[in-house]
Amino acid sequence: MAKRITIILDDDNIKKLRAIQAKKIKESIKSVSFSRVINDILRKSLK
Repeated sequence: MAKRITIILDDDNIKKLRAIQAKKIKESIKSVSFSRVINDILRKSLK
């Protein structure tokens, strides 16, 4: 179950995440949310 939380990200991290999001959007035929990008990165990092 997904929950809404608020976090504060540093500007440099936001830029990197937005770049990843833009790349995923170009590779996909559907939209890719910022939340999805963050969740994907967290899943990989927390393994």
